[in-house]
Amino acid sequence: MTDSKYFTTNKKGEIFELKAELNNEKKEKRKEAVKKVIAAMTVGKDVSSLFPDVVNCMQTDNLELKKLVYLYLMNYAKSQPDMAIMAVNSFVKVVANAVAALSEISESHPNSNLLDLNPQNINKLLTALNECTEWGQIFILDCLSNYNPKDDREAQSICERVTPRLSHANSAVVLSAVKVLMKFLELLPKDSDYYNMLLKKLAPPLVTLLSGEPEVQYVALRNINLIVQKRPEILKQEIKVFFVKYNDPIYVKLEKLDIMIRLASQANIAQVLAELKEYATEVDVDFVRKAVRAIGRCAIKVEQSAERCVSTLLDLIQTKVNYVVQEAIVVIRDIFRKYPNKYESIIATLCENLDSLDEPDARAAMIWIVGEYAERIDNADELLESFLEGFHDESTQVQLTLLTAIVKLFLKKPSETQELVQQVLSLATQDSDNPDLRDRGYIYWRLLSTDPVTAKEVVLSEKPLISEETDLIEPTLLDELICHIGSLASVYHKPPNAFVEGSHGIHRKHLPIHHGSTDAGDSPVGTATATNLEQTQVIPSQGDLLGDLLNLDLGPPVNVPQVSSMQVGAVDLLGGGLDSLLGSDLGGGIGGSPAVGQSFIPSSVPATFAPSPTPAVVSSGLNDLFELSTGIGMVHGGYVAPKAVWLPAVKAKGLEISGTFTHRQGHIYMEMNFTNKALQHMTDFAIQFNKNSFGVIPSTPLAIHTPLMPNQSIDVSLPLNTLGPVMKMEPLNNLQVAVKNNIDVFYFSCLIPLNVLFVEDGKMERQVFLATWKDIPNENELQFQIKECHLNADTVSSKLQNNNVYTIAKRNVEGQDMLYQSLKLTNGIWILAELRIQPGNPNYTLSLKCRAPEVSQYIYQVYDSILKN
Repeated sequence: MTDSKYFTTNKKGEIFELKAELNNEKKEKRKEAVKKVIAAMTVGKDVSSLFPDVVNCMQTDNLELKKLVYLYLMNYAKSQPDMAIMAVNSFVKVVANAVAALSEISESHPNSNLLDLNPQNINKLLTALNECTEWGQIFILDCLSNYNPKDDREAQSICERVTPRLSHANSAVVLSAVKVLMKFLELLPKDSDYYNMLLKKLAPPLVTLLSGEPEVQYVALRNINLIVQKRPEILKQEIKVFFVKYNDPIYVKLEKLDIMIRLASQANIAQVLAELKEYATEVDVDFVRKAVRAIGRCAIKVEQSAERCVSTLLDLIQTKVNYVVQEAIVVIRDIFRKYPNKYESIIATLCENLDSLDEPDARAAMIWIVGEYAERIDNADELLESFLEGFHDESTQVQLTLLTAIVKLFLKKPSETQELVQQVLSLATQDSDNPDLRDRGYIYWRLLSTDPVTAKEVVLSEKPLISEETDLIEPTLLDELICHIGSLASVYHKPPNAFVEGSHGIHRKHLPIHHGSTDAGDSPVGTATATNLEQTQVIPSQGDLLGDLLNLDLGPPVNVPQVSSMQVGAVDLLGGGLDSLLGSDLGGGIGGSPAVGQSFIPSSVPATFAPSPTPAVVSSGLNDLFELSTGIGMVHGGYVAPKAVWLPAVKAKGLEISGTFTHRQGHIYMEMNFTNKALQHMTDFAIQFNKNSFGVIPSTPLAIHTPLMPNQSIDVSLPLNTLGPVMKMEPLNNLQVAVKNNIDVFYFSCLIPLNVLFVEDGKMERQVFLATWKDIPNENELQFQIKECHLNADTVSSKLQNNNVYTIAKRNVEGQDMLYQSLKLTNGIWILAELRIQPGNPNYTLSLKCRAPEVSQYIYQVYDSILKN
């Protein structure tokens, strides 16, 4: 039946009946009723009295019904705006739900561009923000935090409209608003009045969060910890809020203590120390330990307070409470390292408590102090000898410290302590099964026995001062966590990919970069460096990323003669020119040709590109141990993928080719094994490559100069260069090859492992690395997981350096090793990497930044292969 039925009705009391049908329990009845209402409205009848009943029908998951209701609303919104306001809440709820759904889809599909955040849409979201429910506001604020304003004026405008959310009763709304404001603060000029006013406005809501339940306080404190590390000026006047209350749970106490130390300054240090001294007399052992440790951190952070801190620590030692004394000695050791030759007068007091030390950390700290200041302690040898009596019962930490301390003592008082040093070296090297202890013992023994002067220079060398804040979150991680304020990541202080499954290859969030005037205080790279970087183009600028990358002119330098295309095989692979290119004039059987395993270099190939001839095989001595079967010496320790069968015999009339790629002494080689499984001999071998992504071509013809007899194999090392024609392949590292012999021409494809294309000059300067990392757009950063890898950071760095992946810097943040690395491809493209290694966790996190992000997946594959082989 057609829809005309809705327009034909002669019933009396029609409005009353429609009202009843609109409130019917059955969905179909309601939909029919709305259609009748629309029909009546279309022919000019006044059905506005049904407004509340029609609006109620909006609460449905039926899309057709929703559209009908919207038609009704649009009609009466113009003529009866007062009634239309009734539907606003329902619409706003839809907006919030739509934003939540689109945001979630966008996060799981970063390249989908479903949620188009432009100024118009942002304005609509900000309008809806005022009318939403509290959870709807959270969704909209989270969405706003993903928007990058085009300039500081737009950022300020958004901040002004978000700021009222700071006074909301729901703590989640407050934290979401704080997240948006913290992000957009990056874009505001630091000398503006609005910037300073916004900083002041952020403090009260954060303080208010600490008046809630302990669980809410803890979440707030974890977020405040991040905010204080990023912008301590926000809460610098509010330190009293973080003073511990007697009824706070231990997890709140410890978090408050941490923030209190971060806010400690010369202005408030007296208050802080008074509080900490009070905490040290509490009954909770863990809290007391952290309070004592905090006093030491204050001394290191605020130099003017160091003397007062040391005095406080001595008072605590006089209490003779065992765990207080031990913790105090550990922090005094750190104070000595920060301020050498300043507070040594207290050593005598420390030595009085030597017998009460039973914890490894405290014993090691005391031993270090005695060894470091042995010349000032009359009975230093007796003190250290007392520890030596139970040497094998001590922890490794104490054993290592004791060994070093006694060697220091011997170098300072050789005549009195010769017997003592011999005793400890014997215990460490002959009676110990700990490899670390044994190795250190042997090093000291050999140093002392061969060159005591050098030993003194090494062991008693001047030590670097310890840093003020060793527990700060690494800056790039901190910026990422600021983008996750109010989420689980901000409580764990870990990025989402560290604890969320299925985060392989996700885009990480970053704070926006201020494009206005450069603030020298914000970046260690000055403007001059940035300008210089722009001129030198460390990374070639590209428009269409990989498309442009692969259209770059990769020819040789102007002053180097071009390699003859007839000799390196740059003619179209499938264009019929193969036979003429690889004719009998370049074929086998030439008298006086180099032996198999040596590289044949035509005289026309410039020395610049020609690899050094491979040395002849010498079958004697250690050479046999290190030579491959091909007679090629692997001087470079780079990763070589196992040989794979590229061309099976069944597809090539009996010719089987297996191979791999290597990078040796700055040159690329294609290592191949040719096997004749046919019944006739094979001659006249030649090879040619199709155009490929990196312009890889042979540097020389294929050097097989003797017939390959049935059942015979031969190994060939073909030198390559990257001077050939370029064409983007799929996959990117695909190489199409044609091989000709006297029987036929055969074709196969193989994959080039990208590590053979890493060049030796891929190490960036630190400042250039930092500037480049910031310069590459955030959306170009991809993250991967390297799973089941059980190597420490030093081994990882060494393995990667063997493959021309260079570690620029290494940091340890909260027990996690962070390696910052750079590498460069043969076509001049730089890739920057951040590798996170958590001791005990076999899964590493690799973040890659590159102007051609299509390359990143292949770089990750290389990292994975190198580290697992």
